[in-house]
This record gives sequence, structure tokens and C-alpha cells, in this order.
Amino acid sequence: MDESTQLQQAQLAAVLGGDPSQFETLISSLMSSSNETRSQAELIFNLAKQHDPNSLCLKLAHLLQFSPHLDARAMSAVLLRKLLTRDDSYLWPRLSPQTQSSLKSILLACLQQESVKSNTKKLCDTVSELASGILPDNGWPELLPFMFQCVTSDSVKLQESAFLIFAQLSQYIGESLIPFIKELHGVFLQCLGSSTNFDVKIAALNAVINFIQCLDNSSDRDRFQDLLPSMIRTLTEALNNGNEATAQEALELLIELAGTEPRFLRRQLVDVVGSMLQIAEAESLEEGTRHLAIEFVITLAEARERAPGMMRKLPQFISRLFGILMRMLLDIEDDPAWHSAENEDEDAGETSNYSVGQECLDRLAISLGGNTIVPVASEQLPAYLAAPEWQKHHAALIALAQIAEGCSKVHRIDDYILLSVTCD
Repeated sequence: MDESTQLQQAQLAAVLGGDPSQFETLISSLMSSSNETRSQAELIFNLAKQHDPNSLCLKLAHLLQFSPHLDARAMSAVLLRKLLTRDDSYLWPRLSPQTQSSLKSILLACLQQESVKSNTKKLCDTVSELASGILPDNGWPELLPFMFQCVTSDSVKLQESAFLIFAQLSQYIGESLIPFIKELHGVFLQCLGSSTNFDVKIAALNAVINFIQCLDNSSDRDRFQDLLPSMIRTLTEALNNGNEATAQEALELLIELAGTEPRFLRRQLVDVVGSMLQIAEAESLEEGTRHLAIEFVITLAEARERAPGMMRKLPQFISRLFGILMRMLLDIEDDPAWHSAENEDEDAGETSNYSVGQECLDRLAISLGGNTIVPVASEQLPAYLAAPEWQKHHAALIALAQIAEGCSKVHRIDDYILLSVTCD
């Protein structure tokens, strides 16, 4: 054995020995900004992984549970997750039954005692990764009863943690949760209907949407129809409380549902789309919130294969959406310097509203087709073309161009293009 190998073995023995501070130093070296220090620590960590995975995992778990240092607990959660993920370096099968049992208990204990939110989320990730590998083979029978206990507890922190884990498990191993569909429906309904904590409601909304997406059977999905009003209420309550960051999270989740399971929305389509257009029209809200509400409706219009013709049955909403997008095209800035500009900058003066309006008109024309979009355009564009403001002429021309690009039936709008040129 050469000298460097002997040194490494000695360092390994010290790190995995009785003095916990040595191991904590190793973990802090893995976060060092010095490449040399970090590389040395990685070498020792990989040796431990190779030669004594049991001690390594238990040391990480001990640090996760007892270290007073936030960074050390966070790093331990991340490292454990990597070691317990089913990939090329999956350690779980190499661990003794005692180590496996200890790790499962410690992870659930840490979930209950961790007080820092960012660390709790990392812990949820670690629990979800391990569970997705062992739950399908009944390798963690205590987990689901623990999670159902959490969602019905008085602790909002435990409620949120359980829903975060349910959301990830629905993505990874949804089929293992289907036997608990009745219980899940109950806890989702209870939380979305009565919780007053927005973090918990968003975590529950995420879990519901992921679970609905993992259900292959449409009658199973339909069991969750009665949750939809509460799901939408999570969004509207956040807006009414001035909590737009939460509202935007809710909108992003609902957009995902609209894209993957549009038929789930069909029975309450009028109410849902009406709520979204109301948000899109509310000028007191942030642009980002209004744009996400528009994205939801456009996503539904685009879901032709999964829900053919669903949006075409709502002509009043198509007309309203077209009007919203036209008003967005008016949000363009004028600059006197343009009139003497030598170089053409086709994006000059464009605002975020303008760009979203232009892109969404194109997508709407493609998804609905000429027969649906042209009558709506023919109703609204003459007023824009007859108006004295150049912004309205410009908006009408841009709208015509987007519709022409998006529609296969371009000949239907030739008259309007001629009209716009003469009015301009």
C-alpha cells in the first residue's frame, strides 16, 4: 500500500470514527469554494461510499438530525437523496437491514423536527426519492400511514410536507397510490376546502393535479371532479388576498392540468374559463398574473387532440379573449427617434404585453382555425381600423398578419388586408 493510499485510509477512518466533528468538517469541505479542498473531500466521500456505505449513510442521517448548522443539514439531505436515488450509484441494496430501518425512522423524525422551510423541502425530496424506489415492493409500510397522519394533524408544516411528498410520489410511482384513491380524495377535499394556509393549499393543489394525471381510468379521474371548484378557489382567494406569487404558482399548476387533462375541466368549463378571463381583464393585477391566465385559456384551445372542439363551443369566450389580446397589442411605445432611424429594429417599442398578445393571437388562430377566428376578427377589427389612433391601426394590421400566418384559410381574410391598407 503506497503512502497516499495509507493517508486516505487514515482520513477515512477518522471521518467515519467516533468524533462527529470530523465528519461535519468533511461535509463542509464538500461545499468549499476552494477546488483543491473540495476535490480532496470528494475523494474521501467516494471512498466511504465504496468501502463503508452503512457508516456513511448513518453519519449523514445523524448530521441531518442533530447538526445545529443549517448548511450541514441541507447538504446532508441532498447527499442522502443522491445516494438513495435509483441510479448507477444506488446504495440502498448494499445497506444492512438495520441501517435501512434506522434511515427510514430518522428521515420521518427529521420531517417532524426540522424548522427551516428550505431544508424541509430538501427532506421531502429525499423521502420521495427513497420511497419511489422501495414503496412499490412494500419496502416502507410506515410511510403512507405517517403521511395521512400528517395531513390531518394541526401542524401546517407537516400538512405541507405530506402534500409535497404525495405530489412527487404521484409523479414517480402514481400506481402505488391508486389503492388509496378514496383516502386521498378525502384529504384533498378537506384541505382545499378548509385550510387557510396558502402554502398548504398550493402543495395540495400540486398533489391533486399530479395524482389526476397519473390516473389512466377516466372514471377514477371523474371522482375528483368535485374538487375543481376548490382548486379554482385556491387561485381566486390568493388574488383576493393580494398574494399574487401564490396565485401565479396556482395558475402554473392549472395550466399543466389544462395541457395534459383538458377533459377533466369540461363539465365546469364555463366557470373556469370565465374566471381566467376575469383575471386577464383585471388591470390592477400584475402583468405576469394576467399573462398566465391567458396562457391557461390558450392551452385549452390548443388541446385539440385530447379535447376536440371544446373551446369552439364557447364563442362568447373566444370573442372576449380576442378583445383582450387586441388591447394588449395597443401597449406599444412611440419614440420620436424612430422617424429618423437608419437601421430597422422590428422589436423597437414592444412591451411584454405586446409580445404576449402577438404570440397568443398566432396560437389562437392556429388552434381554432379560420372558420372560428375570422368571424370574431371581422366583428372587432373594423372599429380598430376606423379609429384615429395609429396604435389601433397598427394593432389591427398585426392581428391580421398573425391570423394570416396562423390560419390555413388565408383567402377568407384577403378583404380585410385590402381594407386595412386603404384605411392606413
